[in-house]
Amino acid sequence: MNEPILECIDVSYAYLDKFPALERVSMQVHAGEKLALLGANGSGKSTLLKVLDGLVFPQSGSFTAFGEPVTEESLEDEQMSQGFRSRVGFVFQNSDAQVFSPSVREEIAFGPLQMGMGRDETLTRIDEVLAMLDIAELADRAPFQLSGGQKKRVAIASVLVMNPEVLLFDEPTAALDPRTQEWLTGLIEDLSAAGKTIVHATHDLDVLDRIADRCLVFSEDHRIVAEGTPADIMGQRDLLLDVNLIHHHSRPFGTATTDPVTTA
Repeated sequence: MNEPILECIDVSYAYLDKFPALERVSMQVHAGEKLALLGANGSGKSTLLKVLDGLVFPQSGSFTAFGEPVTEESLEDEQMSQGFRSRVGFVFQNSDAQVFSPSVREEIAFGPLQMGMGRDETLTRIDEVLAMLDIAELADRAPFQLSGGQKKRVAIASVLVMNPEVLLFDEPTAALDPRTQEWLTGLIEDLSAAGKTIVHATHDLDVLDRIADRCLVFSEDHRIVAEGTPADIMGQRDLLLDVNLIHHHSRPFGTATTDPVTTA
């Protein structure tokens, strides 16, 4: 296998230095793969995504991206910061935390303009991503007027316009209606087929085989306790019970029933 493009070694992090979120986490991300971070709420998945996006920094251990160490100090270098930020994009779970501009068009333009992209190229990219996500009719609307599913598309557009190599999704299908969930699952499949590297945090097991090649499982003590393909992980009922991804009344996976699998 090729060298990893993202790598954490023994990363630990605690909020306010007293609320543990990650405990000695080591993991790698390889170019072109779809990696799912599985675990109950509060297990550390979202915090790891923030480390991978350079939003928080390990209090111990190290994080390396594209062969370079990523630290608070290294990202103070403008060239390093721009290179890293242009190659990694993060779609937050809550679109309201990500979408803030007066109009959809301005929202999508924000990233390219901040990165110094020329006006003509920015306008071209905006039109392309509006068409790609089928939201051209929303271009001049204010984000606060949009539905949850529309806001999610705008948040994704604001990331895709930068054409990053790596896409980080935090609970991508959470709080979406079934039609939008299916659209987003298909989009992740399409982006993967186009060669993007995708890492997403989720506890939605129903579409795992479509959106992941490999899974890392977090325990509730903020450690990685298992790794495997979706089939490997879904076949380990005791593991899923231990990490609070299912409860004891959940049906066996693969059993035909009208009742959904219950997740944490």
